[in-house]
Amino acid sequence: MSTPWNWRPAGPSLTRRPASLIRLEGSDALRVLHGQTSAAIEGARPGQWIPTCCITPTARLRALAEVLVDAGGAWLAVTAGDGAQVHQALDRVLFPADRVRLLAPQPGWLVEPVPGETEQLETAEAGRWQELAGGGGWQLGQGRLGRALLLASDTALPAAWAGRTPLGAREAERWRIQGGVPAVPGEINDDHNPFELGLADRVSLRKGCYVGQETLAKLATYDGVRQLLHRWHWQAEPGVPAPEVGQVLQELQTEATGSGDATAGAGTRLGVISSALELESGDRIGLALVRRRALGQPQLQAGSGGAAPRLQLSAPDGFVMPPVGPGGEPTAQAS
Repeated sequence: MSTPWNWRPAGPSLTRRPASLIRLEGSDALRVLHGQTSAAIEGARPGQWIPTCCITPTARLRALAEVLVDAGGAWLAVTAGDGAQVHQALDRVLFPADRVRLLAPQPGWLVEPVPGETEQLETAEAGRWQELAGGGGWQLGQGRLGRALLLASDTALPAAWAGRTPLGAREAERWRIQGGVPAVPGEINDDHNPFELGLADRVSLRKGCYVGQETLAKLATYDGVRQLLHRWHWQAEPGVPAPEVGQVLQELQTEATGSGDATAGAGTRLGVISSALELESGDRIGLALVRRRALGQPQLQAGSGGAAPRLQLSAPDGFVMPPVGPGGEPTAQAS
């Protein structure tokens, strides 16, 4: 089966995602963010950029966020999810004795480079930020992925980005799916935790008590993550309905028998499609939450019956496997 996962635009491009910029000022700003998000933040130094997750007490993913630490506090940039909801959750946990001032969310953008077919991005120091000349935004070092930008909504792109073309909505969605980046509502919702979505590098299990920590610690200690976010590809076939968001994944069945390998049992739920996109060729790609015990199968099908569409699964390149064991930290990616 051919693969769609090496796609790049013809020339240097970029993606723009809406962001909510939330300012926390004061000596307790890092302590508050340390206790209310999944990454280790307290003790960070000015100039550090820390990717993190905003999660519920039951460890469900509320939003993806980036923390930019400075001398007066920190910026919390919500780059996927409901920024107003995150702001309300922070406001509820603040007490008069806390030495922190929470400011109202400001609209902004997360801008990321997308390399063209022959382009090699310049490596940038990972985990560091620099303020743009003239203010209005920050440049984020992403290692081999180059530099991203966080911009206030009224800030123009720096001159160095003038040669990059914004991807259209379809191309931007293809790039997101190819990278396995979770989004609302398919992946970021009340059903999924960061470990299932390949975000273990945004979670610390060694920093002590924080919102959702108990659930995440149990999942790591007892190897309790039962499903993982994977990409899928369907090659269009005449007379076969295209896979759709919400369809249940099952093992392969045949038209003659209506069942597949008897070891799993026909009709067994092995996953569910969370995102889908039709390509110009008529093929479809997307993301799905797949049971770990099914990931060794070469194909799964969407829906029941021998004529159901058959999907080829693969792990996104950036997927980080959940840690295993007490206090574990992620060390490997899915293969």
